[in-house]
Amino acid sequence: MGAAKELTTANFKDTISSGVTLVDFWAEWCGPCKMMTPLIDEMAREFEGKATIGKLDIDAEGDLAVEYNVQSIPTLIVFKDGAEANRFIGVTKKDALVEAVNAASN
Repeated sequence: MGAAKELTTANFKDTISSGVTLVDFWAEWCGPCKMMTPLIDEMAREFEGKATIGKLDIDAEGDLAVEYNVQSIPTLIVFKDGAEANRFIGVTKKDALVEAVNAASN
């Protein structure tokens, strides 16, 4: 795992409950997910101390993927104080993700 925080059932709700969190729902076998990994890690470093950038493996944490209606991956969800603020499906440009995290932070 790179710079992004690894999310599991044990720490997910606690992580998203306050502040801004970008969650990358992904799987090891997913090519487009692997394309997003360097970008997600880069954002984790850039937003350190301002927002949490995390990754959730849907194969290991399938119940959370179902709970958040993740039907295809990668799905990236921006949470603000536990509530969904924005959602992206598929490979997404960094600019769009940065803009969404910044918007949720304001």
